[in-house]
Amino acid sequence: MNRPTLSLIAAATALAAVTGFASLSAPADAETTAGGTVARLPVERTSRLCPAPSVSDVAETTYTSITPTGKGGADSAPATDAGGSAELKESTVTLAEPGGASDDESDKGDKGDKKDEKGQGDAEKGAASPGKSFVTLKEPGTPVSAESSGANTPALVGTATGRFAPGWTTQQTTTVSVGGARGLLGMTCTAPDTDFWFPGASTERSRQDYVHLTNPDDTVAIVDIELYGADGAVKAETGEGIPVPARSSVPVLLSTLTSEVAPNVTVHVSTRAGRVGAAVRAADDAGGSDWLTASGTPAGSVVLPGIPADATDVRLVALATGSADADLKVQLATPEGTITPAGHESLHVKSQMTAALELGDITKGEAGSLVLTPSSGRGAPVVAALRVVRGKGEKREIAFIPATAPITARATVADNRAKGSTLSLTAPGDSAKVRVTSSPGTEGGEPTVETYTVKARSTLAVTPKAPAGLKGAYALTVEPESGGPVHAARTLEVPDDGIPMFTVQTLPDDRGTVSVPKAKEDLSILDDGK
Repeated sequence: MNRPTLSLIAAATALAAVTGFASLSAPADAETTAGGTVARLPVERTSRLCPAPSVSDVAETTYTSITPTGKGGADSAPATDAGGSAELKESTVTLAEPGGASDDESDKGDKGDKKDEKGQGDAEKGAASPGKSFVTLKEPGTPVSAESSGANTPALVGTATGRFAPGWTTQQTTTVSVGGARGLLGMTCTAPDTDFWFPGASTERSRQDYVHLTNPDDTVAIVDIELYGADGAVKAETGEGIPVPARSSVPVLLSTLTSEVAPNVTVHVSTRAGRVGAAVRAADDAGGSDWLTASGTPAGSVVLPGIPADATDVRLVALATGSADADLKVQLATPEGTITPAGHESLHVKSQMTAALELGDITKGEAGSLVLTPSSGRGAPVVAALRVVRGKGEKREIAFIPATAPITARATVADNRAKGSTLSLTAPGDSAKVRVTSSPGTEGGEPTVETYTVKARSTLAVTPKAPAGLKGAYALTVEPESGGPVHAARTLEVPDDGIPMFTVQTLPDDRGTVSVPKAKEDLSILDDGK
């Protein structure tokens, strides 16, 4: 028998093609490691999940989707997949099969809304049918959008392949003008995973916080939800072994998991089997609602970018995830440099306990970002998030800013409008130069490119330059060019009847490329003829 030969590069390329989630270490075409030369190739498959957007009959939701072009993106993606077949010419986002909530959960839905959190059933007027292709990209670099209304829009499960995979992103933006869910709710649809941390949730009576679990796969996922308060783990009677059926979405009301009332809770979502997308939908009786997305990977130092200049109240919530306490220096990166807020110089975070720090109107009229660093040494790993309030009294609105990692190669955020978009760029160390591309609009326009320099240890908040002849919504792509690390966030404002409704999305790296070893010689698999 002939000996079949398997090339190491072919095997590695196949692995890159099917994962789509490999981590980035540097924006380079090739790297040299102890094991030899490593090439960076575009991923060939990317998955994203969006939870059911709202339980309100008056909700209006827009989905805006794009795959950016450029170095390491669609322009350089291979023309065939790992199996040699032609690439798919379209990228689609399809609706997941509806999940269900128990009667106990639905009875405690948002006040002022007629629908409960089980509002993911059969399609009604304004909602797409389960399984229907909802958003289809025709060309990389040009965003598309779709709209849905009412309480019955289900969760979305999407996959992009071939040239549409590297950097593919979808933004879900929902406007609810009345009821307990009132507010502007926005989130960048997330990748499925097995572990998530959400500091900043709550089980107090004025809050209705649901963890939405979406399973994109064909087998059931088993999920554990742990809650951590100021005194450590919160006893949760029903948080273990939650089944999430195949290709379904399940909402879980946090206050049904425990009888303890805690204003600041860190939620830990992990899977025993399978993987899920997870996000927390938080609604405050007097302060609006928004999505709380997961904090970045636990680390000794974290950055929370994009606090609006007119924030009236800011609360920091943090948890030390390991066995050691964390002593953190608290600093604010302003347009002029980094300062230490008077009276809020430090935060002690005990192991496995949630700590909160009330920062008030910390920005004082200038946009900023919070930088947390260990008081000494490398520090214990922490996760953190900010609850941010704009406006006062009945005209208040809330949003959340989780800690996020720096952009190593590229990041994109969709659904920017002609008015109301602000891009915040933070350089916690050395100064940095970044390239920002505004895509064409969903209904027309020409892309524009701007280059910004962010001073060392500062935050630069800019109104992005919109595409020439803009029609519709557009996407922003941020690419560091030189200097130190850069963290970014986008604020979208849509005022309504005097309420400063807003939402903030951080920009983690899109992980559009993966490291693939270059083999010097083929590895042969011996065949003994049997």
